[in-house]
Formats: sequence, C-alpha cells, structure tokens
Amino acid sequence: VQLVESGGGSVQAGGSLRLSCAASGYTTSSDCMAWFRQVPGKEREGVGTIDRLGRTTYADSVKGRFTISKDNAKNILYLQMNSLKPEDTATYSCATDYRYYLECPKAEADFGLWGQGTQVTVSS
Repeated sequence: VQLVESGGGSVQAGGSLRLSCAASGYTTSSDCMAWFRQVPGKEREGVGTIDRLGRTTYADSVKGRFTISKDNAKNILYLQMNSLKPEDTATYSCATDYRYYLECPKAEADFGLWGQGTQVTVSS
C-alpha cells in the first residue's frame, strides 16, 4: 500500500496548482483521506479531509481557495489550490487511515498511512 504525491512546484502569488495523490494497493473510495502541509521548524498543519461520501472539510486558512476531490475510478486524491499566497509555501502530504471513513479526524496522529510529500513554493 502506497501513497505518492505529485504536482508540486513553484508558482507566483495568485496562481494555481493541482496536487495529486495516487494510491496503489488501496482504494480511495473506502476511507477518510486528508491533505497536510508542513514548513520546516513548524508543526504539520491539516489542510482538509474528504470522507467516503465525498464530504470535505477545510482549514480556515485555505477555505474558499483550496478544493479536495477524488477520482475513485483512478484511485487518485486531488488538492486544487487557487489564489495561492506565499504563506502556502510548504511540503504537502496526503494521508489516510482504514479506521475512519465518515466524520474524518483532523489530527496528524490519527492517520497511519502517508505519502512522501511534494514541495509547493509560492513567491510574492
């Protein structure tokens, strides 16, 4: 079972990026999935979650700018990021855990399977 992120890169403020999280040996339709981000020297921050029914939650800092979705046929989780700001610069990781499929948790400690992360850099 593996999660692999892609789509990171460098973009100017106001731009957009779409991150992907491809799941192998795992079905994205089953369980809660989440996006987190981390800046060196700081704690990992939850970006948002999506549950089995496709219901999403977002951190206040990204609400209205970021959208989480998934393509269950392709087993891919997405994070569409619009109106990017320099403070969005971070390493973004996807995560999941078989224990949760509705009412997704938001804490890092609740997720047992993680991708390796992809870097997003937003310049002003």
